[in-house]
Amino acid sequence: MAERGWVTGLGGVFFKSAAPDRLIAWYQRHLGLKTDPYGASFLWRDDQDPNQRGRTVWGVFDQGSDYFAPSDKPFMINFRVDDLDAALTRLRAQGVTVDPKTEDGPQGRFGWIMDPEGTRIELWQPPPEEAAGS
Repeated sequence: MAERGWVTGLGGVFFKSAAPDRLIAWYQRHLGLKTDPYGASFLWRDDQDPNQRGRTVWGVFDQGSDYFAPSDKPFMINFRVDDLDAALTRLRAQGVTVDPKTEDGPQGRFGWIMDPEGTRIELWQPPPEEAAGS
């Protein structure tokens, strides 16, 4: 069996705005983005297994949000992973800064790391029906 805990794709791009509602409205009006409370979801199917669905999310956070903390960057990248626990275990062993908190919910499982330049990276293990690419 192949080693698990690797990135399988881009899960989303998130950034801060001083006026998130106005910015979201601009993207809706000018680019046709259809949004929900999490942002815009771009749905797709896996080339190797068309029965596997997936999504990539675009989201805007309020400038004052601390969701990206401890990073002071105005953006955060979300990578889809095939096994969150395996990824976090390996990254800790490699000396990467790993947030001790994880979250589990209907959208899947989430964990966070920091890159060497202080950018918060969100790792996302989608729920089984969206685990395309894993």
